[in-house]
Amino acid sequence: MKHAFILAAATLAGIGTAQAQDLRPLCPDRPGLDTPACTVDRGHLVIESGAIDWSLERDSAQRTDSWTFGDLLVRYGMTQDMEVQLGWTALGAVRTRDRASGTVTHASGTGDLTLAVRRNLSHPDGSGFAVAVMPYATLPMGGATIGAGDWGAGLIVPLSYGLTDRLGLSLTPEVDAAVDGDRRGRHLAYGSAIGLSTVLTASLSSAIELQALRDQDPAGHATQALASLSLAWQPRRDLQLDVGAVAGLNAASPDLEIYLGIARRF
Repeated sequence: MKHAFILAAATLAGIGTAQAQDLRPLCPDRPGLDTPACTVDRGHLVIESGAIDWSLERDSAQRTDSWTFGDLLVRYGMTQDMEVQLGWTALGAVRTRDRASGTVTHASGTGDLTLAVRRNLSHPDGSGFAVAVMPYATLPMGGATIGAGDWGAGLIVPLSYGLTDRLGLSLTPEVDAAVDGDRRGRHLAYGSAIGLSTVLTASLSSAIELQALRDQDPAGHATQALASLSLAWQPRRDLQLDVGAVAGLNAASPDLEIYLGIARRF
């Protein structure tokens, strides 16, 4: 009986080890501007969080500093090539300073809820030439500070291609029914990000990206242009820490954004 118990325990341990070894490399959505084409392994959960995110916008009239804390993304693998996602920002805070009067105002609140499905069409581990489609919707659950005020929706098509063992190219076109600036109704927005990722060491990688987004809000059309540099460190198979910075390249874009985050697979 004792030998049978030992044999059963060893068998279960072997199965668990084999399952762990069969998992694809951890492939978080963060950091950076692009969206990866990879999907979470079936039956597994990836939780990603922006620990802190600060952005700055300045013009001749005012300076606006914005922070978000606990920017949460939960991803669950439904099949080997499809996952569902839920995103929510726990807290956002905005500080605005009027340049002329020196008056400072503060506001804070929670963010909207985002629901998405990512269906991979080629190479769900993100290797080779990987393609996915990702429809999403945002629900107006947040407050006036960082919430949009109405529902929105869109379609993202992540693509990536491994140029070499160390270099990868990514492209993320998207089209959105974005919420109007007056918080009622929707308008067309579209654009894409493109990036080059580099494997620096066995656990450290970086990415340089550019993004252009055209927003056709009835109050005024604008095109944002952004450049991003990010680093991701995976000290363990199921854990990633990241840091990144985004710079605006034109007057319609935020001046600067700096963030820190974490991703964990379960």
